[in-house]
Amino acid sequence: MPAAPEATTRVEGDVELAADQAITACGGDAHKAVKALIVANDFLEAQLDELRTKVSTGYSRGRLPGARERKDEANG
Repeated sequence: MPAAPEATTRVEGDVELAADQAITACGGDAHKAVKALIVANDFLEAQLDELRTKVSTGYSRGRLPGARERKDEANG
């Protein structure tokens, strides 16, 4: 199983590289990078929720969870 440590190292390096790229894309401001990533994540979650509604229960055999409760709705 020597492949597992290499895969872990590669993933950690990819995450570090992606973080550096996100910060660089936001002019070196980590706060702006985090905000941009949150916005991107919310967009992707909305797309996922929309696609889940379009997939029939029979096709997914009931394995798809319902739409997740959004953080701002949970606090309200």
